[in-house]
Amino acid sequence: MSQDIKLHLADLLRTALASVVPAGDEATSLPAITLERPKQASHGDFACNIAMQLARTLKRNPRELAQLILGELPPSPYVASVDIAGAGFINFHLQPAAKLDAVAAVLRAGDAYGRSTAGAGRRVQVEFVSANPTGPLHVGHGRGAAYGASLASLLAFAGWDVTREYYVNDAGRQMDILGVSTWLRYLDRAGEHVAFPGNAYQGDYVREMAAQLHATQGARFVRPAASVVAGLPAMPDAERSDDEAKQQRELHLDGLIDRAKTLLGDDWAFVHGFALNEQLNDCRDDLEGFAVHFDVWFSEKSLFDTGLVARCIDKLEKAGHLYTQNGARWFRSTAFGDEKDRVVQRENGLYTYFASDIAYHLNKYERGFDRIINVWGADHHGYIPRVKGALDALGLDRERLDVALVQFAVLYRNGQKASMSTRSGEFVTLRELRGEVGNDACRFFYVLRKSDQHLDFDLDLAKSQSSDNPVYYVQYAYARIASLLAQSTDAALPVPTAARLALLSGAREVALAARLGEFPEVIDAAAAELAPHAIAFYLRDLAAEFHSYYNAERMRVDDAELCAARLTLAAAVAQVIRNGLGLLGVSCPQSM
Repeated sequence: MSQDIKLHLADLLRTALASVVPAGDEATSLPAITLERPKQASHGDFACNIAMQLARTLKRNPRELAQLILGELPPSPYVASVDIAGAGFINFHLQPAAKLDAVAAVLRAGDAYGRSTAGAGRRVQVEFVSANPTGPLHVGHGRGAAYGASLASLLAFAGWDVTREYYVNDAGRQMDILGVSTWLRYLDRAGEHVAFPGNAYQGDYVREMAAQLHATQGARFVRPAASVVAGLPAMPDAERSDDEAKQQRELHLDGLIDRAKTLLGDDWAFVHGFALNEQLNDCRDDLEGFAVHFDVWFSEKSLFDTGLVARCIDKLEKAGHLYTQNGARWFRSTAFGDEKDRVVQRENGLYTYFASDIAYHLNKYERGFDRIINVWGADHHGYIPRVKGALDALGLDRERLDVALVQFAVLYRNGQKASMSTRSGEFVTLRELRGEVGNDACRFFYVLRKSDQHLDFDLDLAKSQSSDNPVYYVQYAYARIASLLAQSTDAALPVPTAARLALLSGAREVALAARLGEFPEVIDAAAAELAPHAIAFYLRDLAAEFHSYYNAERMRVDDAELCAARLTLAAAVAQVIRNGLGLLGVSCPQSM
């Protein structure tokens, strides 16, 4: 109903303007007619500010102009009344029958209700999660996963051709740290005790990988502890936390990595690959269990293997965007709005993470996506200008790239904040959270706030079965309707005939139907704003209106046709709840 009626109202306004605006007047180049839903129900079903937009050009008082437009509006069977409010808003009040049309529209379209063609089949890549495979996914990663998956589903529903992608950081220092952490635990298990660095990966999962490596490979990778630490930079006292001590610890860890590579030779690749694959497989399994699926798992290492990083940096060099200083190559990112220039190749010849990120984005463009959406943690906000600057330097259209920032969620259990440090091993995994509260609560709670807003994940609330728990509240509305429909007789089947819809004359019934009609608008707006939280908000409001209606009116009345009419309305509500929850990756239980 909503989209069709908006087109109809816009046509009425254009007809009126043809009489109000003088022929040949410069104002005949009219602005786009937009109709919005007023925040206050008393202001009608739709409001238009066209009179205020034209007032200056026509040199008329906006309220007077609105009155002239109102006087020229053609009659419509869908419009009950039109009035003027505020500085000159034209407010339309619809006939109940126009609102009830949404019930029939929902049941006709079924699972497709709300689907749009706004994306026009254009290709969009949504890259999300992309956590380093150096340990289990934790609660913070879960929010990016839920947001990215919901956003991808929303865009697909809005007509985009979506590719869901995970960027695997399988090259670089962090993976080396995981590899050496696993090897040191392996050595310890084999009786060669090396002091374990505090800045290596500490979690039990590292010990488990080491045990598995020892069980399957025996003594293959055992080297004397003395040869491992001989000549390495000394570790400072554990009590020291100054910058010099931190640097010394990192130098010691780098020394251990270099020593592992030297002592193990070709076997280093096996240890490194073992740790990578174990964590990556764990990540895949966890995400699949969370109903988060990816079309592409893109390897960072492939950017080096194919020579794309070197080609990308050479392209920047030839374009005059690099310079050399102290043996390192720098990108002039300040020329493109960044706060300082950035190193892309260190003095030792190794490329930086930024260099591989530039190459990865070049790869995205070369794959021909019409739009690219990166879902990043909010702490990467400062990274945006340097990446977009690199796109400019490569002659690529920066407007094709959107970055959606996601604040990490903070988990509270029994009023206590949980730690999120992967290196220390003190964190709550996503798998643990899912096991405790269930996928549905996780998925819904994670998108209950705008992605760049702080989110406290209240574990006690997520597990409660009360109206205060939003996912329970929405699912309970669906389960209530499923129970009603399961008890229906043939005489009370939810069929949206005109006669039956006309029986829905109560204020709550009409308001509920009008809310159903808003769903396509919510979809289009949420997709345009990259805001799946708007779907969660809408479903919560829809559920509240249905519960209010259910508690105020008897659904199974003696009048068979009225009973069927109310069940038809309820069936439409259930369909929209199912469509909305499906986009958020949340199930619809038949009973609760």
